[in-house]
Amino acid sequence: MSSEGKKLFNIIILGVSFMFIFTAFQSCGNIAQTVITNLNNTDFHGSGYTSMSIIYGVLSASNLISPSLVAIVGPQFSMVVSGVFYSLYIAVFIQPATWAFYTASVLIGIAAAVLWTAQGNCLTENSDENTIGRNSGIFWALLQFSLIFGNLYIYLAWQGKTHISESDRRTVFIALTVISLVGTVLFFLIRKQEDTKAPGDDDSTNEILGESSSARNKMMRAVAAFKKSITLSFTKEMLLLSVTTAYTGLVLTFFSGVYGTCIGAVNRFGSEEKSLIGLSGIFIGVGEILGGGIFGLLSKRSRSGRNPVVMLGILVHFIAFYLIFFNMPNDAPIAPMEGTDQVAYMIPSKEVAMLCSFLLGLGDSCFNTQLLSILGFLYSEDSAPAFAIFKFVQSICAAVAYFYSNYFLLQWQLLIMVLVGFFGTITFFTVEWGAAAALAARGSDYSSI
Repeated sequence: MSSEGKKLFNIIILGVSFMFIFTAFQSCGNIAQTVITNLNNTDFHGSGYTSMSIIYGVLSASNLISPSLVAIVGPQFSMVVSGVFYSLYIAVFIQPATWAFYTASVLIGIAAAVLWTAQGNCLTENSDENTIGRNSGIFWALLQFSLIFGNLYIYLAWQGKTHISESDRRTVFIALTVISLVGTVLFFLIRKQEDTKAPGDDDSTNEILGESSSARNKMMRAVAAFKKSITLSFTKEMLLLSVTTAYTGLVLTFFSGVYGTCIGAVNRFGSEEKSLIGLSGIFIGVGEILGGGIFGLLSKRSRSGRNPVVMLGILVHFIAFYLIFFNMPNDAPIAPMEGTDQVAYMIPSKEVAMLCSFLLGLGDSCFNTQLLSILGFLYSEDSAPAFAIFKFVQSICAAVAYFYSNYFLLQWQLLIMVLVGFFGTITFFTVEWGAAAALAARGSDYSSI
């Protein structure tokens, strides 16, 4: 197999592995609060929102050290170990205990930081400036198939159910645990790339994540990775992109946890309210996959760069937020186990709810494919620290959002996302214009990014 063929194979395996792991994890996150609401009349007294807040809070802090950990053990083994911890978190729901639930939340937060840092490094190592857009799209589209499969199972298994029994819960989470482990094993199929560092290129990722087995050299690379993360954090481009990244963290919280809970709480949806959570996840996944395909795989056809895609993303999200505001009861995110009988500005419509799910996924893919692309382009030599910063900002904002989701009515959650999304779009435009100017200065084709 040629070098380019091997790189494309690695990207596909990377995407398929993440697809299996996040088929399990995203499905778990989507139904966690609904399942826990049914458990809280037992000895279990946990909160899905609080768990997710812990996960993303620990994840954000762990991103400070994740480049160093990846530097020591390598990206492939880092992803394998992280996948095991994802599986353990999901397995907790088979026989829930409050202490195990929150302990697993802390552990998966650390694992997630390492997993996504290693993913960014692997994506960049197997790409160049001409293929980073395509590879980002392939990875993102494969990853988002996870929303289709897990939620389709939930939709079919829970159709017509208003209460989730112990047997229903165990069956779902045993299946999700096995699926997560399959994705973890697939990481072993990723093939290592030869060291292609140019002579004198002392700042490259290959130096930080080299293959030396010397313990001293590994420690030096770990320290170098940590220093590089701190340095990159204060660059103009990274500070500007951090606003955009913060928005993706808020949206991630909303569509992966809050919106499904809102749908499941609307009593006017009748006996379908619980199964509609799974159907909503499917529509989110369709939007994500469509966006990944169009804006990643077909990026070579565009000569306008990334800004039009991000502009489309924010417009699609604003339309979704407007429709959700009119369709969903204001107290839906914090409704009790009995649900809510309130009505917003229209009678709750299942069709509008599913359209909003699709729009949330489509807009999210616009932002994430372009962020992955521009980070891989701007920081091709320092991919592990750059992607660690990306996940640090995204996850700390997700943690904050999960925390306030316990208390804020729907209208305030939507308003926060509108404001941060508006400013995040402007800051992305600023960085993209700078990237275009840099390309023009060295005579490269703008459409290649």
